[in-house]
Amino acid sequence: MVSNRCKMMVKEELKKLGLHFIIVDLGVVEIMENITADKRALLKLNLSESGLELMDDKKAILIEKVKNVIIEMIHHADEPIRVTFSEYLSEKLDQNYTYLANLFSEVQGITIEQFMILHKIERIKELIIYDELNITEIAWKMNYSSVAHLSTQFKKVTGLSPSHFKLLKDKRRNPIEELGN
Repeated sequence: MVSNRCKMMVKEELKKLGLHFIIVDLGVVEIMENITADKRALLKLNLSESGLELMDDKKAILIEKVKNVIIEMIHHADEPIRVTFSEYLSEKLDQNYTYLANLFSEVQGITIEQFMILHKIERIKELIIYDELNITEIAWKMNYSSVAHLSTQFKKVTGLSPSHFKLLKDKRRNPIEELGN
């Protein structure tokens, strides 16, 4: 669950089943009552039809939490983190970073760093389209050491320089839900 639209869909499915939720957040749902096996199966089916997944596997849940921390940090945080990302992720999830990185790579087929880069590039595209910040300000906001580093990474992923992307009439962006899958 990586967007507000996803959260709304989950809330609707819970309401349809008469379940009362305490929290519906990115990758986490807490309901007030115990859920029967039948309702759980129906919820799983209904979510699946909407393109969402009810996860039971602890490793899959942990992977989803890693993704959500990255998405929150890149797409919704106003200030860059002040510690290394590995420290931030380890503290946030109370897990060893090496374990998280190995598990993520094994399950997703890409590294945490590659997943982060994909999301950073999508966020940079969004900031370029908004046209409120120049490329230097975007580099600072996205925690790049320099404009050159941002530009190199942007070109490596998109095949275009940020300035060329800005000139395109049809600015192609990818849905957050599809990045790294």
